[in-house]
Amino acid sequence: MDFTSSLKKNYEFRRLYSKGKSAVSPLLAVYCRDNRKGSNGLGITVGTKVGKAVVRNRVRRRLKEIYRLNESQISQGYDIVVVARVRSRFASFSQLQSDMLKLFIKLGIFNTGR
Repeated sequence: MDFTSSLKKNYEFRRLYSKGKSAVSPLLAVYCRDNRKGSNGLGITVGTKVGKAVVRNRVRRRLKEIYRLNESQISQGYDIVVVARVRSRFASFSQLQSDMLKLFIKLGIFNTGR
């Protein structure tokens, strides 16, 4: 991911949950906030309700790949947290991708190229 760093600190996630904009779907919840930098910060959260470690890691890898493939169309200067909900365990890659991009468009951080 060329333009993105990872969010790892607890306070970074909490700041987004409390002060960021959010959009939800049955599969995902996305929080974003302007970070006043030239690059994005990405955090991915998959709770234990989604499944055991193998399942959680598969969902996490899929979400990272969806972000990586569409990174060039995502506006720069935002901190983004993607939270996987329980139904994401059973979703296909294409379902996750369409949901994630719809939420990014809803939040106004995805450039559709139109």
